Amino acid sequence: MLELIKELCALSGISGREDSVRDFIIEKIKDHAEYSVDALGNLLVFKKGKKPAKNKVMLDAHMDEVGMIVTGITSEGFLKFEKVGGINSKVIIGRSVRVGENAVNGVIGIKPVHLVDKDKEDVIPSAEELYIDIGAASKEEAEKVVSFGDAVWFNSDFVEFGNGFIKAKALDDRAGCAILIEMIRGELEYDTWFSFSVQEEIGTRGAQTAAFNIAPDYAIVVETTTAADISGVKDENRVCICGKGGAVSFMDRSTIYNRALFDRAFEIAEEKGIACQPKTLVAGGNDAGAIHKSRGGVKVLTVSVPCRYLHSPVCVIKYSDAEESLKLIKAVAEEFASC
Repeated sequence: MLELIKELCALSGISGREDSVRDFIIEKIKDHAEYSVDALGNLLVFKKGKKPAKNKVMLDAHMDEVGMIVTGITSEGFLKFEKVGGINSKVIIGRSVRVGENAVNGVIGIKPVHLVDKDKEDVIPSAEELYIDIGAASKEEAEKVVSFGDAVWFNSDFVEFGNGFIKAKALDDRAGCAILIEMIRGELEYDTWFSFSVQEEIGTRGAQTAAFNIAPDYAIVVETTTAADISGVKDENRVCICGKGGAVSFMDRSTIYNRALFDRAFEIAEEKGIACQPKTLVAGGNDAGAIHKSRGGVKVLTVSVPCRYLHSPVCVIKYSDAEESLKLIKAVAEEFASC
């Protein structure tokens, strides 16, 4: 699964431009399950298990990553852009990026410190003030290789470091995609549905249609979530901690989770010796917000891989958390299918 995460993170796929990610996943699962692609671009997969399921269970992970989109080209050949998804402007200044189908190299420029007024040295520029430098000498030269609506994604290498840590862009939610691929390519106890959804980062749009099409009784959202186990953050605000397994949510900004499912996830983890932890801060949201309101309602659980520096070019997870999350998700899915 480590190699899967590496390959997935190398792909470009901002919200609405997930094609290369979807094509990669299809290649990996086409010999192991039935699949279709809906009008929005969600990849819907059915994997036959050893036994038919009493309840229809859907597992969801989103394919899209945060990034930018080209909105203009200046007369000097610089690109103006809009952020796609929740990105703090602080994490994009001076970053290396790639643009469009030609994967044109660029950097997000900023006025050098020597030219900044003293009273503005600590002011963080807004995205509207920034630009992408692709080395073009004019608007006409830039237009030969890029155009309006081109996707922009972070140019960030996959790196293993420390004691089992991984750094890469797009770990949110390619780590979740890798977990689902691993399940599809293995043996399952019960028939199971999977959704690799689009456009989560701009409003959980894909999951809404995926859940309507599949019409599950239960759903497990496989995500990453903020791990704030870093210097200067108080214990009660750390959300979850890298190295302690998957984080199970009881509430976020889009969902109040079924208490019985939340409790049962921890009971299963204890029974099977699987590491997991609660997500301790009510923050953020994910595809569960759309799925649990689909049709007549869906019982939903979210299991997330803890991730430091989320929505940045340098997302960091501990690989063992992905492995433990896979074990928990598989065990919980079996329970939901048969209860």
